[in-house]
Amino acid sequence: MDLSTTYMGLNLPNPLVASASPLSRELDTVKRLEDAGISAIVMYSLFEEEIRHAELELAHHLDHSAHSHNEALGYFPDLGHFEGGPDGYLEQIRRIKQSVSVPVIASINGVTPGGWTDQARRMQEAGADGIELNVYTIPTHPDLDGAAIEQLYLDDLALVRKAVSVPVAVKLSPFFSSLPNMARRLEQAGADALVLFNRFYQPDLDIENLEVVPEVRLSNSASLRMSLRWTAILRSVVSRASLGLSTGVHTGRDVIKATMAGADCCQLAACLLIHGPEHVRGMLDTLTGWMEEHEYESIRQMKGSMSLGKVGDPAAFERANYMKALRDYR
Repeated sequence: MDLSTTYMGLNLPNPLVASASPLSRELDTVKRLEDAGISAIVMYSLFEEEIRHAELELAHHLDHSAHSHNEALGYFPDLGHFEGGPDGYLEQIRRIKQSVSVPVIASINGVTPGGWTDQARRMQEAGADGIELNVYTIPTHPDLDGAAIEQLYLDDLALVRKAVSVPVAVKLSPFFSSLPNMARRLEQAGADALVLFNRFYQPDLDIENLEVVPEVRLSNSASLRMSLRWTAILRSVVSRASLGLSTGVHTGRDVIKATMAGADCCQLAACLLIHGPEHVRGMLDTLTGWMEEHEYESIRQMKGSMSLGKVGDPAAFERANYMKALRDYR
């Protein structure tokens, strides 16, 4: 049974990739992921705020004058729980590369183009086999239009693409007005892969203490639907860039669906946080068992077989699906 696939130019033995999550903070956990059969690891994200915080601290220690604006450090969130900032992140790349043989993809999470370029270069020098750009922005100003948001993604990609020679993936939001157009523009700008999708964690309101509180609710298999639909649509839009499906992949059957939609890999986080690294082994067993039962010899044979361009009823991915769902609901 040939489970091999190619993602962002990397040859992988199977389509299961560990997504950016706290799991990559511990070497023991990373080794358990490899032992269970994970094919690549996307490291936890280095946040733009960490980079800028480190730069401000350095400036403060180099210049104690009245113009150094020490109080500016207070504008950033408490980053004490992060391990070492940019330097600690680079050291973790080196440690993981020395401990496992699977590809290691570094992750940068931010908005503004500034500090990403140098960090991406340093990540490559530390041994990263690829870079994933996670552009996480919530536009709140009415003067910031959609074109400006799209250009932000393209500018970030262009700067990092010039700085490194390793493959670069872009993790997308599902909220573009025309996702196929954006996907094609990113591919033309040099993206080696597109990841569908970034999860925008929604805050809650504490009505007793009048506070906005952060809350993380992990995905489940029902969360797969949006990524599945757009993977099927974008499979015929991009020709060179890989597609990574993220959010909602919890079982081997979810992997089968994602592959048939056209995904080159499935990125896992929530299911591994819930069930542990060994869950990968069971997912691979389900995948191979299903393929044997249905007489598939390889992942390549399955890939994209139910994408928009291949499925018998393409309208099922479009407006007709919405109409039928509402009409047939009981």
